[in-house]
Amino acid sequence: MSVQPVLLIHGGAWAMPDDAIAAHEDGIANALAAGYALLERGAAAVDAVEAAVAVMEDDDTFDAGRGSFLTQDGRVQMDALLMNGENLRTGGVACVERLRNPIRAARLVLDESPHVYFVGVGAERFARQHGMTLCDNSDLVVPRERERLYKAQADELAGLPDVTFSGSLESHDTVGAVALDVHGNIAAGTSTGGTLNKAPGRVGDSSLIGCGCYADNLSAAVSLTGWGEPIMKLVLGKWAVDRVAGGASPDEAAHEAIDYLFNRLGGHGGIILLGPDGRVGMAHNTPRMAWGLQTSAGKQLGVTRN
Repeated sequence: MSVQPVLLIHGGAWAMPDDAIAAHEDGIANALAAGYALLERGAAAVDAVEAAVAVMEDDDTFDAGRGSFLTQDGRVQMDALLMNGENLRTGGVACVERLRNPIRAARLVLDESPHVYFVGVGAERFARQHGMTLCDNSDLVVPRERERLYKAQADELAGLPDVTFSGSLESHDTVGAVALDVHGNIAAGTSTGGTLNKAPGRVGDSSLIGCGCYADNLSAAVSLTGWGEPIMKLVLGKWAVDRVAGGASPDEAAHEAIDYLFNRLGGHGGIILLGPDGRVGMAHNTPRMAWGLQTSAGKQLGVTRN
């Protein structure tokens, strides 16, 4: 008996201004359409996750792919992870600067390498050797992000609070997806350009197994967005899926994870969870989180307030 497919995605959890809501909803709708079309045709969950995340990487609304936040030296530097819950095969890349779709490179690592993780120039070389075209870093930079970086650095010189690592709610627009396919397998993926004005070489939670992303058919699939350092310290993705394996519903586990993040380390962020039985959960403690859900019953999407 085939399973009814499910696709749940997020487009960041932060203090999203009113004038950004429509663009986020449009981007999420496009990602849902791309990913769910594959699931309806019987494709694997990992295919749907890759497709949905790639759409958001191509949309400069989000902090992933083109339009990512810039490092201190004005460059885009990206991380991504893709994990297959059927067999725990995983691919990750970090600190890549010349790949339009880091999630596609993560898929190549998952499929084509005995390794799990490549970084920097080595990740770009691996992707190129397996058919991906490298781009100029300037192709990934948009004027909005140059202006945002200049303001952040001017504020820093003026002695204003650091928006990068102070738990600010201004820079958590990471994207992610979790999916359940007709065969009963789940998968998860996360992609990010990191935090605004970050030091070159900094890697956050998004591409780390068990932190910003995880998937296992025996528990759940998860993707997180938010302040990466606290999420990493708590290995929060694995913490959440373990709660599902222990009997909690995805909704319960999602809210427990966000409460744990804040109560233990004062962290902010958002989470989406999907169990192998199709139940979903999501939670955030930021002012807003962009999300979308599609099942056989239809499509829902929005930007929810905390």
